[in-house]
Amino acid sequence: MWQFAVLIGLLVAASACALSLGTPYVPLHRLPGVLLDADATLAGVVVTELRVPRLVLALVAGACLGAAGLVLQEALRNPLAVPEMLGVSSGAALGVAAPLVLAVSIPAAVQPLLAIGGAALGGALTLLAAGLGRSPSAVLLTGAAVAAALQAALLVLMVMADQLDLQLIYRYLLGSLSARTWDDVTGLWPWLLVAMPALVLCAPVLSVLRLGDEDAEALGVRAQRARFAALAIAIVLIAPVTAVCGPVAWVGFLAPHLARRLNPAVDAVSWLPWSAGWGAVVVAVADLPARLALAPVETPAGAWTALFGVPVGVALLRSGKRRPTARRRPTAGPEAPTSSGADERGSGPEVVSTKMGESR
Repeated sequence: MWQFAVLIGLLVAASACALSLGTPYVPLHRLPGVLLDADATLAGVVVTELRVPRLVLALVAGACLGAAGLVLQEALRNPLAVPEMLGVSSGAALGVAAPLVLAVSIPAAVQPLLAIGGAALGGALTLLAAGLGRSPSAVLLTGAAVAAALQAALLVLMVMADQLDLQLIYRYLLGSLSARTWDDVTGLWPWLLVAMPALVLCAPVLSVLRLGDEDAEALGVRAQRARFAALAIAIVLIAPVTAVCGPVAWVGFLAPHLARRLNPAVDAVSWLPWSAGWGAVVVAVADLPARLALAPVETPAGAWTALFGVPVGVALLRSGKRRPTARRRPTAGPEAPTSSGADERGSGPEVVSTKMGESR
């Protein structure tokens, strides 16, 4: 319960700061009136039309990335399996950035499809190059190589772009929530309606995959197909978010580790809502310095998630490995002789005679 209270408290505090701070500044006691009345003043327009959709998008994007990170880590049985290292985020970014550089007019409703196509391409290349996902470690190593190749393709596109498109692509690749409206938020709901039931059905299978491929096969779960299904669900969660706000880095790495660290005795089914909640907290908190640190200039939120997410995640990994294990000390008694008794028996006449006989 205290963990739930901390999570809700962080969400409320981040939401209040996101709606109140900035230009114009809206005091906390005025926020309910501004949200309910939706008046035509400058504060009312800024809060209802800019800050609220940005906050909702941050929460939804963080929850999707946190849940997708947990799915990938549990399916591949590796705590370092994140969308950035499997070619999924890079493929989605490539699918969205390519039409912009090539001057191809694409409707906003089609951009999630392009992102899903690029993410599916990156994930499929990773699985095919790794032998159709037979080895989780091979999938992770191959995914890092595929992600590097896709990022090289993005660099080629950035060289081909003009100055204006280059600035847009650069901010997009770092993950930005700037100038997002209700249209961007409503574009995510159809994909979430598809991903949420599949995610609920996939969660129990993830707990079985943690046992290993042989044990999963013995329990009736086909590990290779389950891994494909987990990757497909992660793509549906990641690609629409990447299409709207870019690849927000390392949220899928930090949120699952926070969920496991604070709830070490549960399984993937119980970790899933915690991972989604901590992902929402991470993105909502990171968007505050992105919007306010260098005001009036905004910085990408993905830069702040990477800046704080990687050190915190590494610290969580190291603290998990350094947990002291309790060592049982031998108790004095007839069944557990002391070291002095062992020395006395080792120097007794029977042992001495036996040793002399063995030497003979």
